[in-house]
Amino acid sequence: MAEHNELGKQGEEIATKYLRSKGFVVLERNWRFGRNEVDIIASDNTFLVIVEVKTRSSAAFGEPEIFVTRQKQKILIRAANVYINWKNIDLEARFDIIAITITNTRAKVKHIRDAFYPTL
Repeated sequence: MAEHNELGKQGEEIATKYLRSKGFVVLERNWRFGRNEVDIIASDNTFLVIVEVKTRSSAAFGEPEIFVTRQKQKILIRAANVYINWKNIDLEARFDIIAITITNTRAKVKHIRDAFYPTL
């Protein structure tokens, strides 16, 4: 597996542990909708939380969260709608980003709640 894929998987594992430590219930990991994927779908009993995890080995080219493009946001919003309808969920959706920077053996986790909102 390519090094960036390994880094991404490591970041998703860190994000999952982080969310669970904060009381979230992780419902899905790497949930697929067509060719698109949602990294983590979780619940905090108030919201269905759609989480995009961005992991980098350095912030030299910018913080990880800036790489969640408008296109990726649209994909996540579409996937959330499908998931909510498919599972008949009666919670409002929230879109979070967990940005992780891993250097040597240390990981910096930044949880951005309400990172973006669905637009009409």
